[in-house]
Amino acid sequence: MASPAEMDPIPDLYGTFGEMLHHFLKHSLQPQRDWKEEGQDAWERIEKFFREQCFRDELLLDQEVKVIKVVKGGSSGKGTTLNHRSDQDMVLFLNCFSSFKHQAQSRERVINFMKEKLVRCRNSLAYNITVVTHREGNRTPRSLTLRVQSKKSNDIIPMDVLLAYDALGSFSRDSKPAPEIYEKLIKSRGYPGEFSPSFTELQRHFVKSRPVKLKDLLRLVKFWYLQYVRRKYRRARLPSKYALELLTIYAWEMGTESSDSFSLDAGFVAVMELLRDYEDICIYWTKYYDFRNEVVGNFLKEQLKGDRPIILDPADPTNNLGSRKAWDLVAKEAKHCLRQACCITEDLSGGWHVLRARDVQVTVKQTGKEPWSLWKNPYSPIRKMKADIRRTNDLHGKVRISFQEPGGERQLLSSRKTLSDYGIFSKVNIRVLETFPPEIQVFVKFPNGDSKPYAINPDDIIRELKRKIEDDGGPCMEDQVLMLEDEELEDYHSLDYLQIKDCDTIQLIRVS
Repeated sequence: MASPAEMDPIPDLYGTFGEMLHHFLKHSLQPQRDWKEEGQDAWERIEKFFREQCFRDELLLDQEVKVIKVVKGGSSGKGTTLNHRSDQDMVLFLNCFSSFKHQAQSRERVINFMKEKLVRCRNSLAYNITVVTHREGNRTPRSLTLRVQSKKSNDIIPMDVLLAYDALGSFSRDSKPAPEIYEKLIKSRGYPGEFSPSFTELQRHFVKSRPVKLKDLLRLVKFWYLQYVRRKYRRARLPSKYALELLTIYAWEMGTESSDSFSLDAGFVAVMELLRDYEDICIYWTKYYDFRNEVVGNFLKEQLKGDRPIILDPADPTNNLGSRKAWDLVAKEAKHCLRQACCITEDLSGGWHVLRARDVQVTVKQTGKEPWSLWKNPYSPIRKMKADIRRTNDLHGKVRISFQEPGGERQLLSSRKTLSDYGIFSKVNIRVLETFPPEIQVFVKFPNGDSKPYAINPDDIIRELKRKIEDDGGPCMEDQVLMLEDEELEDYHSLDYLQIKDCDTIQLIRVS
């Protein structure tokens, strides 16, 4: 016997005009009461089994295992369930895991134990349950996949049971976790997203706290993905639904300034356009972690320099949801979708203006002046930023802009390129130097690894460069040794004689 979802004709999103999407959503995608209630009943029975029965009177990992808490994730936990397409993540936080690494080492043993116990006891749960150990490639399993047979139809209620180390403890989801938690996560060196279940409460709150209308847009995008992308490319390693949820939330934040008053058709078109332009996407949030901690900040900067699309999980910086390879297939279907009736919109405002990446805070530093900041689109030409700096500081010479990555060499930013070309998508410090012909710019690297630019005439001698360094707050001239490629530079030789070129880096050694 076919299930109700199989007997009913599949809703035709592409044949629905944009102005009717709200009607399509209400009558075709909103979960029905019976379906929700049965899913909740199955959840409660399985949760009770793991809490009260699975580990009772058993020793595992040389201890008595207890369930600290159970958190519902997936669409059901976030409030974005589709009718007859529920997916539920049951995350069990266990007392037997003392760290992220310990969880990785012990997880498979615990999962095998749970599987055996569940298979033996499943008849007591009032549902027909199939249990599968979920693996990703050659990695150790991190979840059990349950296929729960509905009692009222032939529908299957899928449920993933994941294990988690209780990294957050009693932390309040409305504040930032201690940065040390993310330091430990990064230093554990798990594969991307391996320990994301530990942050399920944050992931769920990030979506669940959004306005009802945004959740409707999330349902619409998710239905499109399941119906028109996943069905068509069953064998492809496609992005996750969570990746599209985050991308939709970003589009809403940027396109409406987080308003709960918007048209579904305009939002749907904005998301399809983002998916079409996936190669430009760099999305992240600083709600739960940011750049202020050195370890976390440096890790984030490396993440944001990777291949796009970049969609960082707002709760787990190690999890780049844009890293899967089949975005081109999603973009292909998005282009096709944009030509369908559902993307014909009556929005006279021109639709949502959604930047492919957030503006970057650029802190401008220049010798003798107080630092100041401006915000720039990472895809905007650097020549435009130079024009802003020239105008603000009333500069008349040649404006040279350089930046330095931690532990790296200072490099010049080309007017013809953009910040994105240098992998800069987060806040950055730049140094501005004004030169007048025939001056060149040289970089002097200090013992602490930082370098500064200096303007100097090639005919000037090395002692003149030392004087500039001293005047800029550096060591006294007599305490300086300047080196180029392991060769000490004599005080009375000119830069031109020593063949020092524009943007060469000179090493400063302090001898006192």
